[in-house]
Amino acid sequence: MIVSDTKWTPELSLGGARSKYEALAHAIREGVLTGQLQPGAQLPPVRDLAFRVGVTPGTVARAYRVLVDDRVLVAGVGRGTFVADRPAHIPPGLTEDIAQNMAPSLLADFHVEQISPGYLVSPRMPDMGQAALMARVLAEVAAQPSQLLMRYPSRTTDAGARAAFHAVLDLDAVGPASVEDIVLSHGGQNAVVMIMQTVLHGPAPAIIVDELSYNGFRSAAELCRAEVFSVPWDDEGPVVEVFAQLVRQHRVQLYCTAAEVCNPTTRATSPARRAQIAAIAQRHGVHVIDDDCYSRTQRVGPSYRALLPDLGWYVTSPSKSLTPSLRIGFAVAPQTCARALVRTATGHSFGVSQLVCHTYAHVMAAPELPGIIAAVTKRISQDVASAVQVLDGYDLAWAEGAPFVWLTLPSPWRAGAFVDAAKTYGIVLKSAEAFVQRDSRMVHAVRIAVNGEVGHAEFHNAMIQLRGLLDAPPARIAV
Repeated sequence: MIVSDTKWTPELSLGGARSKYEALAHAIREGVLTGQLQPGAQLPPVRDLAFRVGVTPGTVARAYRVLVDDRVLVAGVGRGTFVADRPAHIPPGLTEDIAQNMAPSLLADFHVEQISPGYLVSPRMPDMGQAALMARVLAEVAAQPSQLLMRYPSRTTDAGARAAFHAVLDLDAVGPASVEDIVLSHGGQNAVVMIMQTVLHGPAPAIIVDELSYNGFRSAAELCRAEVFSVPWDDEGPVVEVFAQLVRQHRVQLYCTAAEVCNPTTRATSPARRAQIAAIAQRHGVHVIDDDCYSRTQRVGPSYRALLPDLGWYVTSPSKSLTPSLRIGFAVAPQTCARALVRTATGHSFGVSQLVCHTYAHVMAAPELPGIIAAVTKRISQDVASAVQVLDGYDLAWAEGAPFVWLTLPSPWRAGAFVDAAKTYGIVLKSAEAFVQRDSRMVHAVRIAVNGEVGHAEFHNAMIQLRGLLDAPPARIAV
């Protein structure tokens, strides 16, 4: 290898089954371990190194991304890529003297995640005081009687968390619900899986998802061995005729959707369309999961649970409004189905631990919580407003309160090419491909998620970089 300022060039070994990006990542890692690349050294720009080595910029960007994820390199939007300023074998957050006294297996597991300013794949909640609140509450919970630390969970031990959630539940939107209709889960995704396991039956159950939708629905369906069919949308929501045809043709048992904020498009199903879909579901006995983990500042209409008292399920969690580290979710079951869902939850894990339940209940009762949530919402809105301002003129969709925006790409950009080009600037996005089924039509769009773990100025700068890509696509794309 040759190292001269940023004129570093690796020698790639492409033997065996190693891909080009893996070979490049290995070469860079070797350079760090042998001292040829010193802490703080800047690596060549993606395009420069790609030209020298004879690979594509996407290959270099992928290798850099792997090493950033492994904490060997650090990257900043507009600043470049650098060798991490601490020994590669010691995770950030540990001092060297502590690390030297830790067992290797423990050291491998201990790390503090570093999020680069350009990480815009999934929303990251800004810390507006909830971390300090959680720390204080955890200390209070730890001082509770020892039974809290020594017993399995049950419907009795989680009653406080269910009551705390019920106290803030919008019953006008969700429909009549008692504390007994609420079932706890280990996050919203876990609630979706448990509902599927409760209502799906037969050797080959079928479900419907929206054509562009949260990929967790499809993952949950795969776990339940269910076949998935997608319904396209028009300006008001799912196309009624297609939805009805799918229900009849495949004897669909369940429809999974997010009526208020579709992830990733941010669009809402109109109240009139919800009523039409609910009527079809009622006629054919189709259950509906309405995922409300992402919510708007102002609701558009009632949830499917309110429209379908016997078939509608409402799912949410504090992951997108407070913190994802508190692994708790809530499923509000139809009044006739709550006991069945409780049995499913008990079979899963006996329930959510008392520590988590008590922590949630204490957090919800904290006097500073409303101010914290308001500050989180304000910060998210600030970043979304920045994206809307900088990307003005392009086809952008957003919803007040949702921590992401949906960018439909102009010609000649394709989603994959745009994602790869953004990576060369240290910006990581999620392509539309992640939100559709494999055999669905091609959609050239990307989701830009708010990264609340970095400063607003850094997020704004990332938007400026994306604007530059949109305004001037590379020649190889434009031809």
